Amino acid sequence: MFTVGSIILGLILVFTGYLLHGGSMTIFIRAWTEFITILGGALGIFLASNGMPVVKASIAQILKLLKPDAYTKPEFLKLLVMLYQILNLARREGLLGIEVHLEDPHKSSILGANHLFIHDHHASSFFCDTMKVIVSGGVKPHDLADMMEMDLEIMHHEENMVPDAIYNAGDAMPAVGICACVLGVIITLGKIGGDPKDLGAAIGLALVGTFAGILFAYIVFFPFSKALGKRNAVQGMYMNCIRHAIFSFARGEAPMTCVEFARRNIEPSLRPSFSEMEQAAKQKK
Repeated sequence: MFTVGSIILGLILVFTGYLLHGGSMTIFIRAWTEFITILGGALGIFLASNGMPVVKASIAQILKLLKPDAYTKPEFLKLLVMLYQILNLARREGLLGIEVHLEDPHKSSILGANHLFIHDHHASSFFCDTMKVIVSGGVKPHDLADMMEMDLEIMHHEENMVPDAIYNAGDAMPAVGICACVLGVIITLGKIGGDPKDLGAAIGLALVGTFAGILFAYIVFFPFSKALGKRNAVQGMYMNCIRHAIFSFARGEAPMTCVEFARRNIEPSLRPSFSEMEQAAKQKK
């Protein structure tokens, strides 16, 4: 919601400055055909470059910006505690003791209790599938690390398809605006010799195209791309916590050491302290 609100605020302030300078909004109402040209060009570029699946994903991710980010400091603490619980269980009862939790995580008393984790398809699948590999045996820690890195790299590529697509579309918007402006100039040239007022109005309408292209690029498309990329980065940090905990466990570290490796992967603004993590783990235990 903050991103959308900030974009709206930016647009309001831009046009407020224009009005205070003596401008009129009438020109933008009359230039509705310019907006059709620009937005139509942007839609064509976006569809041709990415296809419908990315368009649908873009709409879904932009709508998510209307909600607060789910990956907060308390959620990272819940993740660390959950990892400690399941790894501690594996150490006490053996790897076969956690098999039932991995087979159906939604019914697990440990994994299923973490709402964000269980509804994050990437996170739950990544953890359960990787732990099943450990349970099955025969995989060395460095091979497991390569496997997880490959998996996360594919996920990272998929998650960044939408921010990259929006950024590339924004990058093209000034050029689309110039195209709209050139079309307006062509129309203007046909009015040479007529009323000078009509000529001036036609030039103004043409320049709206260039203005709109730059406006949409730098105040709408780029902020959306950056905001989505930032959210994906936090989600990626969530995944890396799981990765480091699993890798540490595969090396034979104690459960608390495993979650400490995971905790150190979290950026300071979202990272629970060691005392907070230890106290929460003891309460759950």
